[in-house]
Amino acid sequence: LDVSSSQHLVTDTDFRNGSFRKQLSETVKSLLALKVIPIFNENDAVSTRRAPYEDSSGIFWDNDSLAGLLALELQADLLVLLSDVEGLYSGPPSDPDSKLIHTYIKEKHQGEITFGDKSRLGRGGMTAKVNAAVCAAYAGIPVVITSGYATDSIIKVLQGKRIGTLFHQDAHLWTSVKEVGAREMAVAARECSRRLQAMHSDDRRKILLDIADALEANESLIKVENEADVADAQDAGYDKSLVARLALKPGKASIYLFLDLCFTLIIILQIASLAKSVRVLAEMEEPIGQVLKRTELADGLILEKTSCPLGVLLIVFESRPDALVQIASLAIRSGNGLLLKGGKEAKRSNAILHKVITSAIPKSIGNKLIGLVASREDIPDLLKLDDVIDLVIPRGSNKLVSQIKELTKIPVLGHSDGICHVYVDKSAKVDTAKRIVLDAKIDYPAACNAMETLLVHKDLSSNGLLNTLTKELQHEGVTLYGGPRASSLLNIPEAHSFHHEYSSMACTIEIVDDVQAAIDHIHQHGSSHTDCIVTENHEVAEIFLHGVLQCCSIS
Repeated sequence: LDVSSSQHLVTDTDFRNGSFRKQLSETVKSLLALKVIPIFNENDAVSTRRAPYEDSSGIFWDNDSLAGLLALELQADLLVLLSDVEGLYSGPPSDPDSKLIHTYIKEKHQGEITFGDKSRLGRGGMTAKVNAAVCAAYAGIPVVITSGYATDSIIKVLQGKRIGTLFHQDAHLWTSVKEVGAREMAVAARECSRRLQAMHSDDRRKILLDIADALEANESLIKVENEADVADAQDAGYDKSLVARLALKPGKASIYLFLDLCFTLIIILQIASLAKSVRVLAEMEEPIGQVLKRTELADGLILEKTSCPLGVLLIVFESRPDALVQIASLAIRSGNGLLLKGGKEAKRSNAILHKVITSAIPKSIGNKLIGLVASREDIPDLLKLDDVIDLVIPRGSNKLVSQIKELTKIPVLGHSDGICHVYVDKSAKVDTAKRIVLDAKIDYPAACNAMETLLVHKDLSSNGLLNTLTKELQHEGVTLYGGPRASSLLNIPEAHSFHHEYSSMACTIEIVDDVQAAIDHIHQHGSSHTDCIVTENHEVAEIFLHGVLQCCSIS
């Protein structure tokens, strides 16, 4: 690694010598000033210890206690102890019921933790690490026990990431902001949802009306927190499309599709429109207890299929705080418990919206009906709760959806990509095509149903409509990439892939021979989300609508 290092062998006797300890501190400071990394080990050749595994006498007895001792002597800012597991667990890490302890509180955990066998590596195992960590932490040195196998563990610790187990002398003072365990949160949501389900429809309707009133009453406070999130995102250099998703402002049309007993589409513009949408939902037909199907199996024996709540839902969504209001309102109307994990970029917005909404839930139901998950690190624990959580709905990247599916036995409803197409047929009117294409791309490019690929009939390259569309898009600031045919004809950069969601002011253009070629392109490169045809030919429109079976096909 091209790092200079030095080895130092020590024994118990050395640390009993005051002059040695002073020299030790000065030596380490000098070495670090020279960018030399000192490495300490026990001098086994002259050690008087009779049996390392049995004799725990002396000032230190393994590398963990030696590390703790050195941290104290050198007045270190931080001590990191690396293990072959992620950190300290409530029981043996191999036990599926054991949970990672993120913050060690001596008064709480000392009597609760069950240690398994000694580590297969090193001398003392986790017991030795905890003893060393407690000793150093309560002497004023913060300690983190984390995995030595995980990538960049030390860097993540220094960055303040929530990994491993933290030991700190003030940890007992943090119990006032006690972390709610994943199971505790999920069980509480389930219990509250059962009380919600038993309510009359009018009572659930009143909860939504109270939420709408609370949103309007707290509009100024919500805007302050939302503006703080937007400012932080801008300062952090986040992409403009992400910042656009964060903002709760007039003129923003955010469309979020959520699974209910029927699919419900809510359009959100700003706080007033959020409240209005909640009131609209409150007035919708009661979704619980609807008879969907009746079958007479025999004389006097009738089988009914009746709509009912799903149970407890875990929703992982992107940086759109307006989505939190939509999801929570739908869950309450349909009698479901809810666990929400929004994007970290919207942390303040999500927190204030969650507080406003749960404050409007009556005590007879309980404000734990809707839980707000604080950190992404909590998600793996929640995904293990297949006996409590009934459905997981992740809204994010392919990687996120795939990871969640791999980590859980809970049913997952996930749609990761929004590769949405607009196909302009040869019969399309110029003005109609211009309005639709521009609106589909520039009205809200961060939306999951924004146009990402424009497909144009080959005849339009000769009648001028293709050039008109490209010039209009470029005039609005849209960056254009082309497929093999379009990039050559229009002299624009070639797209590296047709299967790409820009979520910004950019899109791909390609020329196709006819409607069937457009359908084939969409089947090969699309994501079955939203696709559109612009045509004046009814027959061509029907071919497109029957050929492209997406969740939303428009003609």
